[in-house]
Amino acid sequence: MAKEKAFICSECDASYSKWSGRCETCGAWNSIHEQKPLATGHGSKSLSGKRGQQITLTHLANQDPEPPRTEAGVGELDRVLGGGLVKASAILVGGDPGIGKSTLLLQAAARFARNGMKVIYITGEESTQQVQMRARRLGLEQSPVMLAAESNLRDIVTTLEKEQPDLVIIDSIQTMWADTVDSAPGSVSQVRASAHELTTFAKKQGIATIMVGHVTKEGSLAGPRVVEHMVDTVLYFEGERGHQFRVLRAVKNRFGPSDEIGVFEMTGKGLAEVKNPSALFLSERGQPTPGSVVFAGIEGTRPMLCEIQALVSPSPTPQARRSVVGWDGGRLAMILAVLESRCGVAFAGLDVYLNVAGGLRITEPAADLAVAAALISAREDAALPADCCLFGEIALSGQLRQVVQTENRLKEAQKLGFTTAILPRLPKRAAAPDMNLRQVQDVLGFVTDVFGPREAGG
Repeated sequence: MAKEKAFICSECDASYSKWSGRCETCGAWNSIHEQKPLATGHGSKSLSGKRGQQITLTHLANQDPEPPRTEAGVGELDRVLGGGLVKASAILVGGDPGIGKSTLLLQAAARFARNGMKVIYITGEESTQQVQMRARRLGLEQSPVMLAAESNLRDIVTTLEKEQPDLVIIDSIQTMWADTVDSAPGSVSQVRASAHELTTFAKKQGIATIMVGHVTKEGSLAGPRVVEHMVDTVLYFEGERGHQFRVLRAVKNRFGPSDEIGVFEMTGKGLAEVKNPSALFLSERGQPTPGSVVFAGIEGTRPMLCEIQALVSPSPTPQARRSVVGWDGGRLAMILAVLESRCGVAFAGLDVYLNVAGGLRITEPAADLAVAAALISAREDAALPADCCLFGEIALSGQLRQVVQTENRLKEAQKLGFTTAILPRLPKRAAAPDMNLRQVQDVLGFVTDVFGPREAGG
Protein backbone atom coordinates (compact mmCIF):
# COMPACT_ATOMS: atom_id res chain seq x y z
CA MET A 1 0.00 0.00 0.00
CA ALA A 2 1.30 3.46 -0.90
CA LYS A 3 2.32 5.66 1.98
CA GLU A 4 -0.20 8.38 2.83
CA LYS A 5 0.89 11.82 1.72
CA ALA A 6 0.93 14.09 4.78
CA PHE A 7 2.89 17.14 3.56
CA ILE A 8 1.09 19.97 1.73
CA CYS A 9 2.44 23.05 -0.11
CA SER A 10 0.73 26.17 1.23
CA GLU A 11 1.12 27.94 -2.13
CA CYS A 12 -0.31 25.41 -4.59
CA ASP A 13 -1.72 22.62 -2.33
CA ALA A 14 0.55 20.00 -3.91
CA SER A 15 0.93 16.93 -1.65
CA TYR A 16 4.11 14.99 -0.83
CA SER A 17 4.96 11.90 1.17
CA LYS A 18 7.91 13.59 2.86
CA TRP A 19 9.15 17.07 3.64
CA SER A 20 11.15 19.04 1.08
CA GLY A 21 12.58 22.53 1.14
CA ARG A 22 11.24 23.43 -2.29
CA CYS A 23 7.92 22.60 -3.94
CA GLU A 24 8.46 20.83 -7.25
CA THR A 25 5.09 21.99 -8.58
CA CYS A 26 5.19 25.77 -8.04
CA GLY A 27 8.86 26.26 -7.13
CA ALA A 28 8.14 28.00 -3.79
CA TRP A 29 10.70 27.62 -0.99
CA ASN A 30 9.83 26.66 2.61
CA SER A 31 6.15 26.29 1.72
CA ILE A 32 5.73 22.57 2.50
CA HIS A 33 4.22 21.81 5.90
CA GLU A 34 3.03 18.67 7.62
CA GLN A 35 -0.68 18.05 7.62
CA LYS A 36 -2.30 15.69 10.07
CA PRO A 37 -5.05 13.47 8.62
CA LEU A 38 -8.60 14.65 9.34
CA ALA A 39 -9.99 11.14 9.83
CA THR A 40 -8.65 8.11 11.67
CA GLY A 41 -8.29 4.68 10.15
CA HIS A 42 -6.03 2.78 7.80
CA GLY A 43 -6.34 4.43 4.42
CA SER A 44 -9.34 3.43 2.34
CA LYS A 45 -10.41 0.73 4.82
CA SER A 46 -11.87 3.41 7.08
CA LEU A 47 -14.46 4.20 4.40
CA SER A 48 -15.29 0.64 3.38
CA GLY A 49 -15.73 -0.63 6.93
CA LYS A 50 -18.98 1.23 7.54
CA ARG A 51 -21.77 1.99 5.11
CA GLY A 52 -22.75 5.64 4.74
CA GLN A 53 -26.13 7.16 4.00
CA GLN A 54 -27.33 7.57 0.45
CA ILE A 55 -27.22 11.16 -0.70
CA THR A 56 -30.15 12.92 -2.35
CA LEU A 57 -29.79 13.61 -6.05
CA THR A 58 -31.60 16.25 -8.07
CA HIS A 59 -32.08 16.79 -11.78
CA LEU A 60 -30.16 19.48 -13.65
CA ALA A 61 -33.41 20.78 -15.18
CA ASN A 62 -34.92 21.56 -11.78
CA GLN A 63 -35.18 25.29 -11.17
CA ASP A 64 -34.61 25.99 -7.49
CA PRO A 65 -35.35 29.54 -6.30
CA GLU A 66 -32.43 31.92 -5.96
CA PRO A 67 -31.06 32.30 -2.43
CA PRO A 68 -32.53 35.24 -0.50
CA ARG A 69 -30.33 38.30 -0.09
CA THR A 70 -30.14 41.05 2.49
CA GLU A 71 -28.96 44.45 1.31
CA ALA A 72 -26.64 46.48 3.50
CA GLY A 73 -27.86 49.78 2.11
CA VAL A 74 -24.31 50.60 0.95
CA GLY A 75 -24.56 50.53 -2.84
CA GLU A 76 -20.89 49.80 -3.49
CA LEU A 77 -20.80 46.89 -1.03
CA ASP A 78 -24.05 45.41 -2.30
CA ARG A 79 -22.76 45.69 -5.86
CA VAL A 80 -19.61 43.70 -5.09
CA LEU A 81 -21.60 41.03 -3.23
CA GLY A 82 -23.82 40.59 -6.27
CA GLY A 83 -26.91 42.35 -4.89
CA GLY A 84 -26.63 41.75 -1.16
CA LEU A 85 -25.56 39.26 1.49
CA VAL A 86 -26.66 35.67 0.87
CA LYS A 87 -27.77 33.54 3.80
CA ALA A 88 -25.33 30.78 4.83
CA SER A 89 -22.59 32.18 2.60
CA ALA A 90 -18.90 32.24 3.56
CA ILE A 91 -16.92 35.34 2.55
CA LEU A 92 -13.17 35.94 2.81
CA VAL A 93 -11.94 39.57 2.80
CA GLY A 94 -8.21 40.25 2.34
CA GLY A 95 -6.15 43.40 2.22
CA ASP A 96 -2.93 45.08 3.34
CA PRO A 97 -2.51 45.97 7.03
CA GLY A 98 -4.09 49.30 7.91
CA ILE A 99 -5.95 49.63 4.61
CA GLY A 100 -9.36 49.76 6.34
CA LYS A 101 -10.69 46.18 6.40
CA SER A 102 -11.88 46.36 10.01
CA THR A 103 -13.40 49.79 9.43
CA LEU A 104 -15.29 48.55 6.38
CA LEU A 105 -16.63 45.46 8.12
CA LEU A 106 -17.61 47.35 11.27
CA GLN A 107 -19.60 49.81 9.14
CA ALA A 108 -21.14 46.91 7.22
CA ALA A 109 -22.03 45.13 10.48
CA ALA A 110 -23.78 48.26 11.74
CA ARG A 111 -25.76 48.62 8.50
CA PHE A 112 -26.86 44.97 8.49
CA ALA A 113 -27.82 45.18 12.17
CA ARG A 114 -29.92 48.28 11.56
CA ASN A 115 -31.69 46.38 8.78
CA GLY A 116 -32.93 43.78 11.25
CA MET A 117 -30.14 41.20 11.18
CA LYS A 118 -28.62 39.76 14.34
CA VAL A 119 -24.88 40.45 13.96
CA ILE A 120 -21.95 39.25 16.07
CA TYR A 121 -18.47 40.75 15.57
CA ILE A 122 -15.66 38.56 16.94
CA THR A 123 -12.13 39.95 17.00
CA GLY A 124 -8.99 37.98 17.71
CA GLU A 125 -6.63 40.91 17.19
CA GLU A 126 -8.14 43.66 19.36
CA SER A 127 -10.03 44.03 22.60
CA THR A 128 -13.70 44.91 22.71
CA GLN A 129 -12.75 48.34 24.06
CA GLN A 130 -10.69 49.05 20.94
CA VAL A 131 -13.59 48.07 18.69
CA GLN A 132 -15.94 50.25 20.74
CA MET A 133 -13.55 53.20 20.41
CA ARG A 134 -13.54 52.76 16.64
CA ALA A 135 -17.34 52.57 16.64
CA ARG A 136 -17.58 55.85 18.57
CA ARG A 137 -15.18 57.50 16.14
CA LEU A 138 -17.36 56.33 13.24
CA GLY A 139 -20.61 57.30 14.95
CA LEU A 140 -21.79 53.67 15.19
CA GLU A 141 -21.88 53.21 18.98
CA GLN A 142 -25.69 52.92 19.02
CA SER A 143 -25.78 50.12 16.43
CA PRO A 144 -27.18 46.80 17.77
CA VAL A 145 -23.98 44.82 17.09
CA MET A 146 -22.72 42.30 19.68
CA LEU A 147 -18.95 42.10 20.26
CA ALA A 148 -16.54 39.49 21.55
CA ALA A 149 -12.76 39.23 21.78
CA GLU A 150 -11.94 35.54 21.43
CA SER A 151 -9.67 33.27 19.42
CA ASN A 152 -10.66 29.82 20.73
CA LEU A 153 -12.63 28.27 17.89
CA ARG A 154 -14.47 25.78 20.09
CA ASP A 155 -15.80 28.55 22.35
CA ILE A 156 -16.77 30.64 19.34
CA VAL A 157 -18.74 27.83 17.68
CA THR A 158 -20.50 26.99 20.97
CA THR A 159 -21.51 30.63 21.41
CA LEU A 160 -22.77 30.90 17.84
CA GLU A 161 -24.83 27.73 18.21
CA LYS A 162 -26.55 29.24 21.24
CA GLU A 163 -26.99 32.79 19.91
CA GLN A 164 -27.96 31.80 16.33
CA PRO A 165 -27.01 35.12 14.64
CA ASP A 166 -27.76 35.98 11.03
CA LEU A 167 -24.22 37.24 10.39
CA VAL A 168 -20.90 36.67 12.14
CA ILE A 169 -17.69 38.54 11.34
CA ILE A 170 -14.34 36.92 12.24
CA ASP A 171 -11.40 39.34 12.43
CA SER A 172 -9.18 37.58 11.53
CA ILE A 173 -8.95 33.93 10.46
CA GLN A 174 -5.17 33.91 11.13
CA THR A 175 -5.79 34.51 14.86
CA MET A 176 -8.23 31.63 15.31
CA TRP A 177 -7.05 28.59 17.27
CA ALA A 178 -8.56 25.09 17.08
CA ASP A 179 -7.59 22.81 19.96
CA THR A 180 -7.88 19.77 17.66
CA VAL A 181 -4.79 20.86 15.72
CA ASP A 182 -1.38 20.67 17.34
CA SER A 183 0.19 23.85 15.97
CA ALA A 184 0.37 27.56 16.71
CA PRO A 185 -2.32 30.07 15.60
CA GLY A 186 -1.63 31.38 12.13
CA SER A 187 0.03 28.21 10.90
CA VAL A 188 -1.12 26.51 7.73
CA SER A 189 -2.84 23.70 9.63
CA GLN A 190 -4.64 26.07 11.98
CA VAL A 191 -5.86 28.38 9.21
CA ARG A 192 -7.08 25.44 7.14
CA ALA A 193 -8.87 23.79 10.07
CA SER A 194 -10.43 27.05 11.30
CA ALA A 195 -11.67 28.06 7.86
CA HIS A 196 -13.09 24.59 7.23
CA GLU A 197 -14.87 24.54 10.60
CA LEU A 198 -16.37 28.01 10.19
CA THR A 199 -17.44 27.41 6.58
CA THR A 200 -19.09 24.08 7.44
CA PHE A 201 -20.78 25.65 10.45
CA ALA A 202 -22.13 28.50 8.29
CA LYS A 203 -23.67 26.07 5.81
CA LYS A 204 -25.26 23.84 8.44
CA GLN A 205 -26.63 26.62 10.64
CA GLY A 206 -27.60 29.03 7.86
CA ILE A 207 -25.36 31.79 9.24
CA ALA A 208 -23.58 34.17 6.86
CA THR A 209 -19.90 34.33 7.82
CA ILE A 210 -17.35 36.98 6.86
CA MET A 211 -13.70 36.17 7.62
CA VAL A 212 -10.85 38.67 7.43
CA GLY A 213 -7.61 37.34 5.95
CA HIS A 214 -4.11 38.79 6.03
CA VAL A 215 -2.11 39.10 2.81
CA THR A 216 1.53 38.37 2.04
CA LYS A 217 4.05 40.89 0.76
CA GLU A 218 3.22 39.70 -2.79
CA GLY A 219 -0.41 40.73 -2.26
CA SER A 220 -1.99 37.25 -2.09
CA LEU A 221 -3.96 35.93 0.87
CA ALA A 222 -1.74 34.37 3.51
CA GLY A 223 -2.21 30.72 4.37
CA PRO A 224 -3.16 27.73 2.23
CA ARG A 225 -4.85 28.41 -1.07
CA VAL A 226 -7.45 25.79 -0.23
CA VAL A 227 -9.13 28.38 2.02
CA GLU A 228 -10.08 30.39 -1.07
CA HIS A 229 -11.66 27.24 -2.54
CA MET A 230 -13.69 26.60 0.61
CA VAL A 231 -15.47 29.95 0.74
CA ASP A 232 -18.16 31.26 -1.60
CA THR A 233 -16.73 34.74 -2.12
CA VAL A 234 -13.21 36.18 -2.03
CA LEU A 235 -12.86 39.97 -1.82
CA TYR A 236 -9.72 42.09 -1.87
CA PHE A 237 -9.66 45.55 -0.29
CA GLU A 238 -7.10 47.55 -2.25
CA GLY A 239 -5.67 51.04 -2.16
CA GLU A 240 -2.64 53.15 -1.40
CA ARG A 241 -2.27 54.59 2.08
CA GLY A 242 -1.30 57.92 0.58
CA HIS A 243 -4.60 58.12 -1.33
CA GLN A 244 -8.08 58.44 0.08
CA PHE A 245 -9.60 56.02 -2.44
CA ARG A 246 -10.20 52.35 -1.63
CA VAL A 247 -11.37 49.63 -4.01
CA LEU A 248 -13.23 46.51 -2.91
CA ARG A 249 -12.67 43.92 -5.66
CA ALA A 250 -14.39 40.54 -6.02
CA VAL A 251 -12.03 37.87 -7.41
CA LYS A 252 -14.43 34.99 -6.70
CA ASN A 253 -18.18 35.07 -6.17
CA ARG A 254 -20.55 32.13 -6.46
CA PHE A 255 -23.55 34.45 -6.14
CA GLY A 256 -22.57 37.26 -8.50
CA PRO A 257 -19.98 38.59 -10.96
CA SER A 258 -16.39 37.77 -10.05
CA ASP A 259 -14.83 40.93 -11.49
CA GLU A 260 -17.00 43.59 -9.85
CA ILE A 261 -15.55 46.45 -7.81
CA GLY A 262 -16.83 48.96 -5.30
CA VAL A 263 -15.13 52.31 -4.76
CA PHE A 264 -14.92 54.00 -1.36
CA GLU A 265 -13.32 57.18 -0.05
CA MET A 266 -11.56 57.19 3.31
CA THR A 267 -12.77 60.15 5.37
CA GLY A 268 -12.47 61.23 8.98
CA LYS A 269 -15.72 59.40 9.76
CA GLY A 270 -14.87 56.16 8.01
CA LEU A 271 -15.43 54.92 4.49
CA ALA A 272 -17.89 56.72 2.25
CA GLU A 273 -19.17 55.10 -0.93
CA VAL A 274 -18.34 56.75 -4.25
CA LYS A 275 -21.31 56.55 -6.60
CA ASN A 276 -19.55 58.14 -9.58
CA PRO A 277 -15.92 56.93 -9.51
CA SER A 278 -15.09 58.35 -12.95
CA ALA A 279 -15.86 61.92 -11.91
CA LEU A 280 -13.91 61.48 -8.68
CA PHE A 281 -10.80 60.01 -10.29
CA LEU A 282 -10.75 62.86 -12.83
CA SER A 283 -11.71 65.65 -10.40
CA GLU A 284 -8.13 66.82 -9.83
CA ARG A 285 -7.13 66.74 -13.49
CA GLY A 286 -6.19 70.25 -14.57
CA GLN A 287 -4.98 71.63 -17.89
CA PRO A 288 -3.64 69.18 -20.48
CA THR A 289 -0.04 68.28 -19.74
CA PRO A 290 2.43 66.00 -21.55
CA GLY A 291 2.23 62.43 -20.34
CA SER A 292 -1.34 62.68 -19.06
CA VAL A 293 -4.16 60.82 -20.86
CA VAL A 294 -7.63 59.57 -19.92
CA PHE A 295 -8.41 55.88 -20.26
CA ALA A 296 -12.01 54.71 -20.68
CA GLY A 297 -12.01 51.37 -18.89
CA ILE A 298 -14.42 48.77 -17.60
CA GLU A 299 -14.31 47.49 -14.02
CA GLY A 300 -16.75 44.68 -13.49
CA THR A 301 -20.06 45.79 -14.98
CA ARG A 302 -19.46 49.54 -14.81
CA PRO A 303 -17.48 51.83 -17.11
CA MET A 304 -14.84 53.88 -15.33
CA LEU A 305 -12.61 56.67 -16.62
CA CYS A 306 -9.25 57.31 -14.98
CA GLU A 307 -6.07 59.25 -15.65
CA ILE A 308 -2.84 57.53 -16.70
CA GLN A 309 0.35 59.50 -16.15
CA ALA A 310 3.78 58.93 -17.66
CA LEU A 311 7.15 60.59 -17.22
CA VAL A 312 10.15 59.98 -19.48
CA SER A 313 13.53 61.47 -18.63
CA PRO A 314 17.20 60.82 -19.51
CA SER A 315 18.68 58.15 -17.28
CA PRO A 316 21.70 59.21 -15.17
CA THR A 317 22.82 55.57 -14.99
CA PRO A 318 23.70 53.06 -17.73
CA GLN A 319 20.73 50.92 -16.70
CA ALA A 320 17.50 52.80 -17.45
CA ARG A 321 14.78 52.51 -14.82
CA ARG A 322 11.22 51.25 -15.36
CA SER A 323 8.80 52.07 -12.52
CA VAL A 324 5.08 51.21 -12.61
CA VAL A 325 2.28 51.92 -10.11
CA GLY A 326 -1.20 50.54 -10.75
CA TRP A 327 -0.39 48.52 -13.86
CA ASP A 328 1.50 45.38 -14.88
CA GLY A 329 5.23 45.98 -15.27
CA GLY A 330 5.56 43.13 -17.78
CA ARG A 331 2.91 44.65 -20.00
CA LEU A 332 4.72 48.01 -19.89
CA ALA A 333 7.86 46.30 -21.19
CA MET A 334 5.80 44.80 -24.03
CA ILE A 335 4.34 48.20 -25.00
CA LEU A 336 7.82 49.77 -25.01
CA ALA A 337 9.10 46.97 -27.25
CA VAL A 338 6.18 47.38 -29.70
CA LEU A 339 6.68 51.15 -29.88
CA GLU A 340 10.36 50.73 -30.65
CA SER A 341 10.03 47.84 -33.11
CA ARG A 342 6.87 48.89 -34.97
CA CYS A 343 6.95 52.68 -34.69
CA GLY A 344 10.63 53.53 -34.33
CA VAL A 345 10.06 55.27 -30.98
CA ALA A 346 13.14 54.41 -28.91
CA PHE A 347 13.24 54.52 -25.13
CA ALA A 348 16.82 53.31 -24.71
CA GLY A 349 18.71 55.40 -22.15
CA LEU A 350 15.46 56.89 -20.83
CA ASP A 351 13.89 56.35 -17.42
CA VAL A 352 10.18 55.54 -17.70
CA TYR A 353 7.69 56.12 -14.88
CA LEU A 354 4.04 55.11 -15.23
CA ASN A 355 1.27 55.78 -12.72
CA VAL A 356 -2.49 55.27 -12.56
CA ALA A 357 -3.83 58.30 -10.71
CA GLY A 358 -5.89 57.88 -7.56
CA GLY A 359 -4.37 54.59 -6.41
CA LEU A 360 -6.51 52.56 -8.82
CA ARG A 361 -5.14 49.32 -10.27
CA ILE A 362 -5.92 48.43 -13.89
CA THR A 363 -5.78 44.85 -15.11
CA GLU A 364 -7.54 44.84 -18.48
CA PRO A 365 -5.45 44.94 -21.71
CA ALA A 366 -7.70 47.65 -23.13
CA ALA A 367 -5.42 50.18 -21.40
CA ASP A 368 -2.57 49.42 -23.85
CA LEU A 369 -3.39 52.31 -26.20
CA ALA A 370 -3.75 54.82 -23.36
CA VAL A 371 -0.40 53.73 -21.90
CA ALA A 372 1.29 54.03 -25.29
CA ALA A 373 -0.21 57.49 -25.76
CA ALA A 374 0.99 58.62 -22.33
CA LEU A 375 4.52 57.35 -23.01
CA ILE A 376 4.82 59.05 -26.40
CA SER A 377 3.20 62.23 -25.08
CA ALA A 378 5.78 62.39 -22.27
CA ARG A 379 8.67 61.57 -24.59
CA GLU A 380 7.67 64.13 -27.23
CA ASP A 381 6.54 66.73 -24.65
CA ALA A 382 3.23 67.04 -26.51
CA ALA A 383 -0.07 67.06 -24.63
CA LEU A 384 -3.24 65.45 -25.91
CA PRO A 385 -6.48 67.49 -25.93
CA ALA A 386 -8.33 67.63 -22.61
CA ASP A 387 -11.57 66.32 -24.16
CA CYS A 388 -9.95 63.16 -25.59
CA CYS A 389 -10.08 59.63 -24.14
CA LEU A 390 -8.48 56.41 -25.41
CA PHE A 391 -8.78 52.64 -25.18
CA GLY A 392 -7.64 49.65 -27.21
CA GLU A 393 -5.51 46.53 -26.95
CA ILE A 394 -2.14 46.44 -28.75
CA ALA A 395 -0.94 43.19 -30.30
CA LEU A 396 2.73 42.29 -30.68
CA SER A 397 2.33 42.92 -34.42
CA GLY A 398 1.35 46.51 -33.66
CA GLN A 399 -2.30 45.98 -34.63
CA LEU A 400 -5.05 47.44 -32.46
CA ARG A 401 -7.66 44.95 -31.32
CA GLN A 402 -11.27 45.63 -30.41
CA VAL A 403 -12.27 45.49 -26.75
CA VAL A 404 -15.50 44.59 -24.99
CA GLN A 405 -18.27 47.04 -24.06
CA THR A 406 -17.12 49.75 -26.44
CA GLU A 407 -20.52 51.44 -26.40
CA ASN A 408 -20.61 51.67 -22.59
CA ARG A 409 -17.14 53.18 -22.51
CA LEU A 410 -18.10 55.85 -25.02
CA LYS A 411 -21.37 56.68 -23.26
CA GLU A 412 -19.55 57.17 -19.96
CA ALA A 413 -16.97 59.41 -21.63
CA GLN A 414 -19.67 61.47 -23.32
CA LYS A 415 -21.53 61.85 -20.02
CA LEU A 416 -18.39 63.34 -18.46
CA GLY A 417 -17.94 65.87 -21.27
CA PHE A 418 -15.44 64.11 -23.55
CA THR A 419 -16.05 64.84 -27.23
CA THR A 420 -13.25 62.80 -28.86
CA ALA A 421 -12.30 59.15 -28.51
CA ILE A 422 -9.36 57.31 -30.07
CA LEU A 423 -10.06 53.61 -30.40
CA PRO A 424 -9.62 50.57 -32.69
CA ARG A 425 -11.80 50.24 -35.76
CA LEU A 426 -15.41 49.49 -34.90
CA PRO A 427 -17.53 46.80 -36.56
CA LYS A 428 -19.91 48.14 -39.20
CA ARG A 429 -22.99 47.47 -37.09
CA ALA A 430 -21.60 48.87 -33.86
CA ALA A 431 -23.70 51.58 -32.26
CA ALA A 432 -21.78 54.63 -31.09
CA PRO A 433 -22.81 57.90 -29.42
CA ASP A 434 -22.52 61.26 -31.12
CA MET A 435 -18.78 61.78 -30.61
CA ASN A 436 -15.74 62.41 -32.76
CA LEU A 437 -14.39 58.86 -33.10
CA ARG A 438 -10.83 58.59 -34.41
CA GLN A 439 -10.56 54.95 -35.38
CA VAL A 440 -7.06 53.61 -36.01
CA GLN A 441 -5.94 50.24 -37.31
CA ASP A 442 -2.49 49.90 -35.77
CA VAL A 443 -0.24 51.67 -33.33
CA LEU A 444 1.92 53.16 -36.10
CA GLY A 445 -1.17 54.78 -37.60
CA PHE A 446 -2.08 56.12 -34.19
CA VAL A 447 1.37 57.65 -33.61
CA THR A 448 1.37 59.20 -37.07
CA ASP A 449 -2.18 60.55 -36.75
CA VAL A 450 -1.76 62.04 -33.26
CA PHE A 451 1.92 62.98 -33.05
CA GLY A 452 2.87 63.32 -36.72
CA PRO A 453 5.06 61.13 -38.99
CA ARG A 454 8.18 59.68 -37.47
CA GLU A 455 11.62 60.71 -38.77
CA ALA A 456 14.29 58.13 -39.47
CA GLY A 457 15.84 57.02 -36.19
CA GLY A 458 12.78 58.57 -34.39
